[in-house]
Amino acid sequence: MAEVKSMFRDILSKQLPVEDITTMVLRKPKLLPLKSLTLEKLKKMHQAVQETTHQQEMVEKEQQQITH
Repeated sequence: MAEVKSMFRDILSKQLPVEDITTMVLRKPKLLPLKSLTLEKLKKMHQAVQETTHQQEMVEKEQQQITH
């Protein structure tokens, strides 16, 4: 068992030097969406409902003007 531990220590000590481990890698920043897809779908549904109610109100006003 002691032989196995010393073998692991030898392998670990022969790994990359400490200088190579601390190098920085620059990447593009990942941008997260401000709104989720579900929120976007809900917004579109809400706009569609508002448009249909607006159209129905316009039709009702036209019908009232015709009858008066």
